[in-house]
Amino acid sequence: MKEEIIERSARCQQRARRVLEKSGIADIWLSEGCRVNLVGSLRMGLLASHRDIDLHVYSKNITIGSSFAIAAKMAANKNVTEIRCINGLHTDEHCVAWHILYNFEGEIWQFDVIHIEAGTEYDGYFERMADRIVEIMTPEQRETILRLKFETPDDCDWHGVEYYEAVIADRVSSIDEMRSWVTEHRKKKPYYWIP
Repeated sequence: MKEEIIERSARCQQRARRVLEKSGIADIWLSEGCRVNLVGSLRMGLLASHRDIDLHVYSKNITIGSSFAIAAKMAANKNVTEIRCINGLHTDEHCVAWHILYNFEGEIWQFDVIHIEAGTEYDGYFERMADRIVEIMTPEQRETILRLKFETPDDCDWHGVEYYEAVIADRVSSIDEMRSWVTEHRKKKPYYWIP
């Protein structure tokens, strides 16, 4: 069972990296002088069944217009089926969030590309979070996280970091425990967890 979960995840990771390369999305931001970092489950080796690729891109003096100009280049890709934008430049996060749906061989993948003002508070924050999780996570915790992700019903909208905190910090090990943990956790004021 454990080997099967690890192998399934490895296949998902391999496919995600192929999608990332074929999409050219990271290359578009790089060509505009942005620093591009992989974050999230793919960076940590914790991608399961969710077709999601997270990129944080950084540049100076972001405006909504400059970010839209780069997004227009992503939209020109015939496999991009939808793009949504959240303007957070006026918040503490100093970012523009792009959510892109990308058709790869009949599968819809979501790219979450967060365009962050270089040098602000969250520059590198989620990279450090990912690296810290990888650093302290035990093989047993990794297997539990992946198993829970694969077992999660499609109608549950749980975030990756919720699995990581639940398993690593609070020793959650079953779907029922995970469901209860998320319900209680979401009653708290939102925060960014780093172990």
